[in-house]
Amino acid sequence: MVSAIVLAGCSGSLEDIAPKAERELPQKILTQMKAKGMRKDAPIMMRIFKEEGELEVWKQKTNGRYDLIASYDICKWSGKLGPKYTEGDRQAPEGFYTIGPAQMNPRSQYHLAFNIGFPNDYDRANGRNGTHLMVHGACSSAGCYSMTDEQVEQIYAFARDAFRGGQQAFQLQAYPFRMSAANMARYKDDPNYPFWTMLKEGYDYFQVTKQPPKVDVCERRYVFNKVAADGARFDPVAACPPATTPQPLLTAYQSYQKAYQLDFAKAMKSKRNQETKPSIYGVQEAALVADWSRRRARGERVSAEPPSLAPSNGNLAPETMTAYSSPTSAAADAEPQATGSAVPAPQVPETIADGQAAVETQQTAADPAVLPAPNPRRFGDAQGGAEGPGAVQRARGAITNLFGGQ
Repeated sequence: MVSAIVLAGCSGSLEDIAPKAERELPQKILTQMKAKGMRKDAPIMMRIFKEEGELEVWKQKTNGRYDLIASYDICKWSGKLGPKYTEGDRQAPEGFYTIGPAQMNPRSQYHLAFNIGFPNDYDRANGRNGTHLMVHGACSSAGCYSMTDEQVEQIYAFARDAFRGGQQAFQLQAYPFRMSAANMARYKDDPNYPFWTMLKEGYDYFQVTKQPPKVDVCERRYVFNKVAADGARFDPVAACPPATTPQPLLTAYQSYQKAYQLDFAKAMKSKRNQETKPSIYGVQEAALVADWSRRRARGERVSAEPPSLAPSNGNLAPETMTAYSSPTSAAADAEPQATGSAVPAPQVPETIADGQAAVETQQTAADPAVLPAPNPRRFGDAQGGAEGPGAVQRARGAITNLFGGQ
């Protein structure tokens, strides 16, 4: 973005260089903004939900709270539910990311793009790595979050206008699914559940306040809306410093949690036989997939599909890992994952190094097939790539006035 602006100063406007990056939002959206009390250049934030295949754009209103202004069906994303661990694991990131002007690419080979900012402080503190993780257009990707060209033009315009209005960076929250009581109960037995419950705290703060949470990292975990004591700071790998949460915010959050727990208990009683989507089974599976990707790129004999650890029996087994095109097609492509009685799970290494070491002693059960080496990845095409009515909603309505109205 910076280089494009400098170049524009010498030879014309940004419109001359990348007209697609300067296209205005549709009049319908501008009219909706005005009706909702939003300035065109007001700050934004975004949320991504993998299972639902949606990207949401939220925009700040004059009262300081954010409201949903646009929602888009994600054209394609690859991998499974769960976080990204390492380069080549084909996972799209989950977590809290910050996007500034320098991460915007008006000259992307994928129409328009912005870098998600992976790895962030949490990812680095936990030894996770990967490059060029994007939201981009062209609806063609083996990784990242890919949109149609028309969609990404609008998403890009929201960010561009917010930056021009003075926002220095916007927050992108990437989740496996909407973190309702029903969905959390559905995935209670998933190996990623502890990670997802950590993300849910940030999700819940936004549900309560309709303002992006303050995000920090300490003790290799996310912490939200914490104010460190004088002179203290948050270090991603060090012990968390003494910190507090503003009392009105804490009270509202605790009220929300009490209502949520009631809904969760009800959902747990009725979650039997509810379908779930495949999820990555820790760093060991990530390392196996990354090794498969490297060997495939070299033209070696590998299985037709990336390897997967099967939670049902603890053995390695091939499992379809597809680039989902929509919630509907994703449901058709993905095999349901049972959530019945618990079965002893294989030991999952805690670090990327341990997972990579395990690759040396484990092989996939699939018959090998000769596959041609894929073309090198282009820019932005990295491998990796309202809850229903209930007690929660009633609690949210009761605390709305604490944070500036609707």
